[in-house]
Amino acid sequence: MSKYWSKLTKSLTPYVPGEQPKDKKYIKLNTNENPYPPSPKVLEAIRNAVNEDLKLYPDPNGDELKKVIADYHGISVNQVFVGNGSDEILSFAFATFFDSSEKVLFPDITYSFYPVYANFYNLWYKEIPLEEDFSLPLDKFNIPNGGIILANPNAPTSKYVSLDDLELLIKNNLEKVVILDEAYIDFGGESAIKLINKYPNLLVIHTLSKSRSLAGLRVGLAMGNQELIEGLNRVKNSFNSYTLDRLALAGAIAAYKDKEYFEKTRKKVMETRERTKKEMRALGFNVLDSMTNFIFASHPKVNGEKIFLSLKERGILVRYFNKPKIDNYIRISIGTDKEMDSLIKNLKEIII
Repeated sequence: MSKYWSKLTKSLTPYVPGEQPKDKKYIKLNTNENPYPPSPKVLEAIRNAVNEDLKLYPDPNGDELKKVIADYHGISVNQVFVGNGSDEILSFAFATFFDSSEKVLFPDITYSFYPVYANFYNLWYKEIPLEEDFSLPLDKFNIPNGGIILANPNAPTSKYVSLDDLELLIKNNLEKVVILDEAYIDFGGESAIKLINKYPNLLVIHTLSKSRSLAGLRVGLAMGNQELIEGLNRVKNSFNSYTLDRLALAGAIAAYKDKEYFEKTRKKVMETRERTKKEMRALGFNVLDSMTNFIFASHPKVNGEKIFLSLKERGILVRYFNKPKIDNYIRISIGTDKEMDSLIKNLKEIII
């Protein structure tokens, strides 16, 4: 620990991303990336953007991208915010909407960046315990709070909450901002975007990393009431006005315009997910229902950490969380059919 670090730096417990080992070639099923490449139109748009205009700053507002997103979702441009991945937007949102005088609420098992952001911004927070089956006890969120953030579907549990149930939660907390992190919504869920005109306290956050195969480009977006978006812009422009470069803007615009490719690849991921769930259940695994591009599973006879380590030895990476309540589970990203066939083959050998 450096003597030059600030008190804040010394107090931080950073987020730990999925491992990216370089010692050998692995089947990577540990970071929820899309197994299929970006749309060819995205790659073409990025190549075309590699020109002398790179000497100029990009549009700090991302107006063209925001218009494409607004048209796609049937909302207004002033209801859209774009940034350098949904993680950055989540950070901005914590700074924009939550105060240290009141506790932010989120589940005890969810995206582990939430407590990191809360600590970074010196916020109080309360983790609401999930039920034994990992379902979300929405009634327990109806307590005095300084805001609520939920991942829907949740990570790493893959559980999804219906829009009707979420609407009641939003309605019951009109005085505070409710953030819905919909990173995985395109894999079978129904987005809450349709509710943003009805509830001024609702902010919906999306990413292009998962369903649009652009984890390496770093583009995210938030949608909500104009006043919420203005708040995000105030915070963003106090950090960095140019969060998206020219290549990212070009690629993101092309990704939204190629709806046919988007529908094709997300459908393929969902089909592979359902087949994998069925095959793992046949091996005795407890596999939670999933509307994501991953599955969350445990086996009654073989410890989750052992499965994780055994798969790694065999060249297959999955995610293991050594945390209470989920330390017997593994999270498996959906790969190609060939990759999932290899997973099933190796799981059969491990659990025998």
